[in-house]
Amino acid sequence: MRHLKKEYQEKEGRELAAACARIAAETKAEDLVVLDVRGLASFTDYFVIMSGRSTRHVQGLAEAIAAELHAKRVSSKHSEGLREGLWVLLDFGQVVVHIFYHENRSFYDLEGLWHDAPKIEVDALLAGDSRP
Repeated sequence: MRHLKKEYQEKEGRELAAACARIAAETKAEDLVVLDVRGLASFTDYFVIMSGRSTRHVQGLAEAIAAELHAKRVSSKHSEGLREGLWVLLDFGQVVVHIFYHENRSFYDLEGLWHDAPKIEVDALLAGDSRP
């Protein structure tokens, strides 16, 4: 089994969320939201939620995030929905990325379900992202 590079071994969830948000922004994700669910969810610390304009765009966003993080030896523990491209979930442990086809996002309303979770200002998060 491969070990993470030393600089990524202790990568905090916030830094990982920032990396996911940066990649999403660079690949033209729409309505990018980062929720801090620490203390509210036992399975992760951050949600990174975004929309794509088409199912192919959703798939492209997921592939871009997974590929760039995989290149840094940060692998998804679990992923779902890539084939359909309607709602892709990428689980990186401390961060769970949700990528919706824009018409499906309001139906599932994750922001409403997790309304107690503080939203992190994406611009501020990206400004603090020390790009590896």
